[in-house]
Amino acid sequence: MIAEELINHMIPPLKPKDDAHKALVWMEELRSNELPVVNNEKFIGFITEEMVMEQNDVEMLIEDFDTIGKNCVLSKNSHFYDVLKIASENFLQMVGVEDDEKNYLGVITVRDTINSFAQSVAIQIPGSILVLSLQQIDYSLSQISRLIEENNAKILSSNVEVDDDDASKLRVTLKIDKLDLSPIVATFERFGFKVIGRFQESTMENQEKDRINMLLKFLDI
Repeated sequence: MIAEELINHMIPPLKPKDDAHKALVWMEELRSNELPVVNNEKFIGFITEEMVMEQNDVEMLIEDFDTIGKNCVLSKNSHFYDVLKIASENFLQMVGVEDDEKNYLGVITVRDTINSFAQSVAIQIPGSILVLSLQQIDYSLSQISRLIEENNAKILSSNVEVDDDDASKLRVTLKIDKLDLSPIVATFERFGFKVIGRFQESTMENQEKDRINMLLKFLDI
């Protein structure tokens, strides 16, 4: 899924000559604490409710505010993982989207991104979770995929992160389209992989949905 497919067309951009009162009205209607600012089809940042309230002047023009998140924008072809990454880096709940000519196309909200992720095939298809620990130098997704496919299974999604306890190691989390992981675990152990976690979908399905709902609630978006 790419950024262009996640644009929320219900969120309009403010223009430099709009006033702060308009910004507050739109934020209230949209139940959002921030809005994009666009000038001549170019994204120039975001304005927040907090910024407006601090000035305490509803007649102040948007162009008189120092917008934030000027770099919180990505290409229409960016992967949806990048949306969460750049939003997190800028401490914002929206990300601007540009076309190949750097013209503004719209914004994506973190909420919409997480909802789309929650509805993705990787989560909806039944399966199980397998967690591996290995040295960074030994990591090869092609080899991992081959061992899984030899057991007539497929990887639905994967996540790789550095081990918090040992920077030389990786923690690889895989969702696999099989409920019984025993043959796959045996194969990995035979090839020297360390399996540090396995969770069957029968116990994970509701937990996954609950965790996503909890994440949305925690983000308060």
